[in-house]
Formats: sequence, structure tokens, C-alpha cells
Amino acid sequence: MQTILVTGGCGYIGAHTIVDLIENGFNVISVDNFSRSSHHTLAGIEKITGQKIKNYAIDLTDAQATESIFIENPSIIGIIHFAAFKAVGESVEMPLEYYENNLFSLVHLLKLAVKYKAMHFIFSSSCTVYGNPHSIPVTEQTELQPAASPYGATKQMGETIIKDTAFVKPLSTILLRYFNPVGAHPSTAIGELPIGRPQNLVPAITQTAIGKLDTMQVYGDDYDTRDGSCIRDYIHVCDIARAHTLALQYSIKKNEPHLCDIFNLGTGNGITVLEAIQAFEKVSGLKLNYQIGPRRAGDIIAIYANNDYAVQKLGWKINYSLDDMMRTAWEWEKSIAVSK
Repeated sequence: MQTILVTGGCGYIGAHTIVDLIENGFNVISVDNFSRSSHHTLAGIEKITGQKIKNYAIDLTDAQATESIFIENPSIIGIIHFAAFKAVGESVEMPLEYYENNLFSLVHLLKLAVKYKAMHFIFSSSCTVYGNPHSIPVTEQTELQPAASPYGATKQMGETIIKDTAFVKPLSTILLRYFNPVGAHPSTAIGELPIGRPQNLVPAITQTAIGKLDTMQVYGDDYDTRDGSCIRDYIHVCDIARAHTLALQYSIKKNEPHLCDIFNLGTGNGITVLEAIQAFEKVSGLKLNYQIGPRRAGDIIAIYANNDYAVQKLGWKINYSLDDMMRTAWEWEKSIAVSK
């Protein structure tokens, strides 16, 4: 059976992708040191799939420890690389930690992918690579602007490192630029589990609604948008996960060394922060306690995707609406509260 190594497999998107990979016949190994995730996620994956996942709790910036995974598992044919620090605001405060963690781990994995002939390499990139784009929606050909945060810079640099490597090494690489993943698995067995105070909008919404947070802050209402708040492209995490399986299948089918392909993963709909809050209030029947605060360093004004290329090439489609995103996120939040 073809084995896929999923880095950051106990993280939010990684866990949902492992589920989708298993449901599509892949054997999966995870590596996650739990610095930004919970070991409880493994139980959730097992509950959904009926399979126990082998996880290596190692730090990918440790090259020797990382290589031990490949030595022990010679059947690895591909890598889906999620493991990274990913909070925009935190990256502004901790740039060196972000550059070290996000880039060193990537370089180590690429070297090992070449050495152990794990040809298929799927990279978790981000719409932050576009910076503040001159026009929206963005396509894969949209010119990249300077990154608005060190996090975004690590994704731009990561893409460059992968392109340069694929040019000279026998790797088939795919860069998946996701927009704003939200929601949870419909089973409520897995979902987003932020460590500490949430950095992302939807867990901040659900934690405020359930009472973990007294109030939440909207970062700015004076942007040049229809209601003054930032515009983002929110997409359900299960739709994102499905795209990874499709990208892997696409890479395996093409079996083309020196490939580096890029896909936007978004719905194509720009939603403001205040509209997202209103969608949650509609689905939950609750009035959310939020305050308008100052703009946050590293935030761009507006971005959403043109996803035509992923739809055409990967056969990808959006299965979850904004209401579905908010509903599953809320059901997940309530399930966590019940389980504690």
C-alpha cells in the first residue's frame, strides 16, 4: 500500500486530510510534536476512520530524527507538509522563530524526499503569499506582492525553495495556496483546537459564543470595504482536505519529475469579518459579544480566490456553504464543552 507522510498530522487541516486520505485508500503516517496541537486528535481520527495512526512526536527541525522516519518506513512515496507555525500576528512578534521552524523543517524534508525517493511533495502554502494584491480575485498567475507578515514571507520563501528544488531534483511538487479554512468534521470527532487565545476568526467566534472568552475583537472597521472590516475567503476544512487527496492523486497519475504546480484553494467568495459574524449569529441563534478594535499588524485588506484551475485540473468542488462552515464549527465547540 502507498504510504503518505503527513507532517503536522495532528493539526487542524492535517487531521482532516488524514481522514480523507484513509477514506481514499492511502496508508498514512503522521509526524507531529504537539507544540501547536493535541494528542487527542489521534483518537478523533481513529473514531472516524477505524484506523489507529502511527505518529512520530519529533521536531522536524531535527534532521537526524526526521530521517529516522524514512529509515523505518521505506514505503513512503509522498509527503504532505503542513507542519508550520501559522499565526500572522504572532509571526510579527516572533520572526526568528517562524523563519527557523518553517524553513528549516522544509529544507530537511525536501532533502529526505530526494534521498528516499518520496517523489510526491504537497506543500501547505497560503493566500498570504499574494500580500496586498492589486486586484481580486487572485489567480495562480497573480503577481506576488511583498508579504505583510513574517508568516507570509515563510510561505513565499518556502514556495521558492520548492520550485528551485523541483527544477533540479526528481520531485513532483504541488503548492496549495489556501485561503481561510474554517469549520469542523461533521462527526464532531475532530476540529480546530487552538492553543491559548485563538488567533483566527471562527474559533474566536465560537469560544466567545460558548463563554470561554468574554468578548472578541474585530480588528478594524475603517478599511475600504463594504462594511469597513477585512474581506477573506472562508472555506470549509473538509473541502481543503479533499483537495489534498486530489492533488496527491493528480501527482501520482502524472508521475512527472521536476513538476511544480500551484492551485488556489478558496470558494471564490469574499466575505467580510462582520458578515462572517452575522452568518454565525444566524446559524446559532445567538447574539455575539464583540468589540471593534484597532487594525492588527500583518493583516491585509481584502483577498479571495479564483479557483478555476483547481476545479478544472483536480476535479475539485466546493461542498460546504458558509452556513455549513459556521454550523460545524459551532457543533464542534459545543462537543468539546460536553466532553470536558
